[in-house]
Amino acid sequence: MKIAILSCFYPYRGGISQFNACLYGELSKDHVVRAFNFKRQYPEFLFPGKTQYVTADDEAVPVESVSLLDTANPFTYHSTYREIRDWKPDVLIVRYWMSYFAPSLGYITRKMKKHCKVISILDNVVPHEQHFFDTPLTKYFLKGSNGSVTLCEAVSKDLLKIDPDMPYTVIQHPLYSHFGARKDRAEAERKLGLAPGKKNILFFGLIRTYKGLDILLEAFGKLPEDYQLIIAGEPYGSFDRYQEIIDRIPGKDRISMNLKYIKDSEVTDYFSAADVAVLPYRSATQSGISSVSYHFEVPMIVTDVGGLKETIGDRGTGLVASEGTPDAIRDEILKYFSDPSISEGCIGCIRKEKERLSWKTFAQRLIEFIGQL
Repeated sequence: MKIAILSCFYPYRGGISQFNACLYGELSKDHVVRAFNFKRQYPEFLFPGKTQYVTADDEAVPVESVSLLDTANPFTYHSTYREIRDWKPDVLIVRYWMSYFAPSLGYITRKMKKHCKVISILDNVVPHEQHFFDTPLTKYFLKGSNGSVTLCEAVSKDLLKIDPDMPYTVIQHPLYSHFGARKDRAEAERKLGLAPGKKNILFFGLIRTYKGLDILLEAFGKLPEDYQLIIAGEPYGSFDRYQEIIDRIPGKDRISMNLKYIKDSEVTDYFSAADVAVLPYRSATQSGISSVSYHFEVPMIVTDVGGLKETIGDRGTGLVASEGTPDAIRDEILKYFSDPSISEGCIGCIRKEKERLSWKTFAQRLIEFIGQL
């Protein structure tokens, strides 16, 4: 089968690009696959981080792609469509995670639908930070798809509210396995400059309002002195609001921060030092951070939003706070460390999930779904 994938690939960095690279690699084992990339993903003024691109010290694996689509330049929409059409794929796969991409991707998919099957992989249908134009733009985009893949049931429910007739399947986010093996904990703590003998809580990934770092900081201020908080990730926007909390809560000397994009070779250190990862999200669908946690067999504490309860709590791989408040998060952290059997049980469930959530399984189920359309 000839498969075209239109999304962000190297030299763009981040979880979407990593996912696409892994999917490209797995599908290429049995099919002819071509990656069609963005020429410009976002205008710089719309991007809240430091850079969209891989830097010299990143270890991202290059993926050969054709850079065509400038989302801010409508003249590239038709030329991108022509280039994909002329390659004559049997199927076009498109990633969709925010309504900003609906005009460009929707234009291309609606035209490509006349020539091949079009599959959308939906990270989100309703974005984390919502706007009045999200629903009409997403409806426009979805009209170009023959079928959709969601990564959790929560996104499927959002999809069916907007397009109840859309054929879809749920295939859970596979595990990222390119970070290497877990290191010795003591070695990781030394490398990160952490005090040994503490209970290490990890907040990892891009720092955005919906991810609730402020909630975790308030919760951490209510924990005993044998707890240590590790924050690793690049802030999207100002960090001032979080720094204000850090400056006034007890235990700020037990907070370790690395406020930058964490390159692949450094990820191992953070998860090797962690006892538990905390995802205190205000809203969520699924989380790529949970896939990294699974890889390193680090249990999670999450809030009961979106698909987090479904993909973590119901699977026994972590604990779920009843609400997204500092007290509720603190209570689950204390509960987790109160009994070693909780950690042992979560790690046992993670090992079962690791067998199920492979890229091979994801690709096989994706191909099966395409064949059914």
